[in-house]
Amino acid sequence: MHSKPPTRTRRAILRASALAAAVAVLASGCASESVQRGYLPGYSDGEVTNQTERITDLWVGSWIAALAVGIVTWGLMLWCIAAYRKRKDDHQLPVQTRYHLPLELMYTAVPIIMVLVLFWYTDRDVTAIKTVDGTATEHIQVIGKQWSWDFNYLDANVYDYGEHEADPGSVTAEDEIDGAVGTSTSFPTLYLPVNETVEFTLDSRDVIHSFWIPAFLYKQDMIPHRTNTFQVTPTREGTYAGKCAELCGEFHSGMLFNVKVVSAEEYDAHMADLEAKGQTGSLGMDLARTAGPVDNPAETTEEEAGH
Repeated sequence: MHSKPPTRTRRAILRASALAAAVAVLASGCASESVQRGYLPGYSDGEVTNQTERITDLWVGSWIAALAVGIVTWGLMLWCIAAYRKRKDDHQLPVQTRYHLPLELMYTAVPIIMVLVLFWYTDRDVTAIKTVDGTATEHIQVIGKQWSWDFNYLDANVYDYGEHEADPGSVTAEDEIDGAVGTSTSFPTLYLPVNETVEFTLDSRDVIHSFWIPAFLYKQDMIPHRTNTFQVTPTREGTYAGKCAELCGEFHSGMLFNVKVVSAEEYDAHMADLEAKGQTGSLGMDLARTAGPVDNPAETTEEEAGH
């Protein structure tokens, strides 16, 4: 047998639980925008793409569910510690129970239900994010290379190329574009038209890379001899940082680029500028890999450039 906890202890525990719940609700209502987004990148004047809100909701919802489970678990543990603690005048062992079938069924079924619910929401959102439905108005091929990026604007039949940033640690705030952290005037820049669906085709010229725009809350691997695709609609004009998210060699840290989401007029003007520079056609997959800054692809042969 064991001592029955006093009613006063139970009341104290209930009051503490109620106070903790009230503080949690109040904190969630007064939390900063960064906290409400689960510390994911974001802006107060709108979502960056048509998918960032979906991704943020999945992230925050998963954490809320995890915290709810944690609160219940910690609450039960604390309750057991307080209610069934050994008391000075209690010298008898508690009732020894070999098993408790309803309890065992509960802690088997509940985790399974939790995993299935999380899987359903994850599958729903990932499927929506990765769906390429052919509605894109712009098609861009991104080619990863050690250690920079080439951009083929397929609809405009022009290209741009990047050179490896040899010393990324030397980039200062003065080099940033529009004050966007992680950008630099020395990085290659990918232009995207705002409010137009863009279909990306991702290829690698040498090793595995990963195309990552943190503000888009999405990244996808670039694997040699395999083409990956995804589509997204940028919805907020601005300048954002991009990088490789896969350790791809000695100078991986310098594999950086900028992303400029601009109006349709500015996007068309940039396409015209590339054409005026003679950067027409597409860069192919057979350009030689280099161990430092890549040669100007505009000086390659027509066969190499895929003209």
